[in-house]
Amino acid sequence: MNDHPQASSPFRTSQLEENDGPGHNASENPTMGEIISSRFSRRGLLKGSLAVAAISATVSPIALILADEARAEAASAFSFDELEAGVDETHHVAAGYDADVLLRWGDPLFADAPAFDPANQTAEAQAKQFGYNNDYVGFVPIDGSADHGLLVVNHEYTNPHLMFPGLVKIVDGKVEQGPLSREQVDIEMAAHGGTIVEIRKVDGKFQPVLDGKLNRRITSNTEMLLSGPVAGNDRVKTNADPSGTRVFGTVNNCAGGVTPWGTYVMAEENIHGYFAGELPAGHREAANYERMGVPDGSYEWAKFYERFDIGKEPNEPNRFGWIVEVDVNDPNSTPKKRTALGRFKHEGAESSVAPDGRVVFYLGDDERFDYVYKFVTAGTFNPDDRAANMDLLDEGTLYTAKFSEDGSVEWMPLVHGEGPLTARNGFDSQADVLIETRRAADLLGATKMDRPEDIQPNASNGKVYVMLTNNTKRKTDQVDAANPREKNAFGHIIEITEEGGDFAATTGKWEVLLKCGDPSVAEVGASFSTATTADGWFGMPDNCAIDSAGRLWVATDGQGPKATGRTDGLWAVDTEGAARATSKLFFRVPIGAELCGPLFTPDDQTAFVAVQHPGDGGEDWDGFGRASYYEDPSTRWPDFKPDMPVRPSVLAITRQGGGKIGV
Repeated sequence: MNDHPQASSPFRTSQLEENDGPGHNASENPTMGEIISSRFSRRGLLKGSLAVAAISATVSPIALILADEARAEAASAFSFDELEAGVDETHHVAAGYDADVLLRWGDPLFADAPAFDPANQTAEAQAKQFGYNNDYVGFVPIDGSADHGLLVVNHEYTNPHLMFPGLVKIVDGKVEQGPLSREQVDIEMAAHGGTIVEIRKVDGKFQPVLDGKLNRRITSNTEMLLSGPVAGNDRVKTNADPSGTRVFGTVNNCAGGVTPWGTYVMAEENIHGYFAGELPAGHREAANYERMGVPDGSYEWAKFYERFDIGKEPNEPNRFGWIVEVDVNDPNSTPKKRTALGRFKHEGAESSVAPDGRVVFYLGDDERFDYVYKFVTAGTFNPDDRAANMDLLDEGTLYTAKFSEDGSVEWMPLVHGEGPLTARNGFDSQADVLIETRRAADLLGATKMDRPEDIQPNASNGKVYVMLTNNTKRKTDQVDAANPREKNAFGHIIEITEEGGDFAATTGKWEVLLKCGDPSVAEVGASFSTATTADGWFGMPDNCAIDSAGRLWVATDGQGPKATGRTDGLWAVDTEGAARATSKLFFRVPIGAELCGPLFTPDDQTAFVAVQHPGDGGEDWDGFGRASYYEDPSTRWPDFKPDMPVRPSVLAITRQGGGKIGV
């Protein structure tokens, strides 16, 4: 999801992803910007010049000790030749590498799946084909192989103006998108969800195995179970499901994760856009839904399906906004919405095993001024018994983060009956706490963040990296010498060190690894190292990955001709030693796209990247300069054929001649 200073899209589903509203957090909790300012002011880093103070506020104090000369001479962990930043119609990768399209929207996933026919789509065909707007990418090895496994991919949302011919017209110079038919809505619903597909490396290149026995599509109509503390609660019961335990489908699956026991977890993010209608007067969910932005009505599904009309099914939104777990080893298994991990606009669910065997999941709530969370299982991971791990996500403790001015972070438990989480404040059970996770975190005083997206624990160094994409709503009275931007248009990255290197710890320390943006523009206040080139800086960090060597790779969402003069892409970021805060561009996407994924195979010899919503934009690019839609897209990537629309795709990057990526 993005929130960037570019021209607003004329299309509703794109506006939903831009999410440029004021946010839905009305609490008085301090913002991360205020905490950063106060922290570095207290530490006396304002004694130098304004420029020094600005840099001091954004770089780890450890890094400040390192001289520029040492930085310039320091060996980066990355040795590839940097790619040139820019904007055009296609993708680019660093010299010496190949970036091959592995799966495109509409590609068959089964031996009996029909070929993609964009002019004659059907929901039945789409349910057997690769879905739209690929986001999270995961890899589950088969028999421990790095060359043979299951690729799992989220399909976050749909762009009907780029999917369907004849939907958009230009009337009096203005773009008008017509209403969708029921058949088109059904195609959208089939294009959501996720893909599980067997892939195998042949002659050094991955390719899908269409007769793979574990291949599966998950859609907005796949039957699922609610599990954990919320299952069966009155607030998730509907006319169609009076038991409150069965849900049809999952939507807006942004990032996710693969668990240590080899299941696939999908994060439900912007669920508010799928609901329309009005709640009955005085309904108890009014405040809850307002906090989540429900209803938004960006999609037209409620016209044809009553479950998306809150006037007819007022509890249905409570059945979305969860983490969904899928057993990839059984294509007939029923996915489970694991309610113990809380309900909010989930960005991801990356995990690591703590020293005592408990499993820790880090969770971002991707909206301006919302919070960072983690979930610690009650039970412990058994590496020798997969079946024993299959319900670990139903019991545990959900925490939210409070970042303090002294550089400490406290993880506060969201447990019914503790502190303000009692019946007096409307929480009658743990189910209420989890359904209204945001409000519970408000009451605990969690720190309001600048759109927490991917959060990655790094088992190699015990650090945790939090991607904060941006927040253009920071007020002028929050600006000072230590925090020189009145609007955090370009985002930053927080580095957390948990106490004792234990990811299950309830306290730790935090630093700002990077404040993003163009470091050559003084008022931007970016903090990349001086070894970072004009191509190496980036803004709007979103997804990220840690490779097997413990190196950080950052994907961006929101860059473009107006915002940065470059498209989104994948950057390699040094986090250790004198090269810390040095960044290099490795891969970039075509116009209108964002870069999702990324993911490395266990041997680091393949990097998968997801190019999402290519062609969704181009108004502010001199090479196009108008609205982009099916008949007139800003790019026809990746096929570049007149009879093929622009298609979101997953690419596999390999080193020419073989070998590890980036070394």
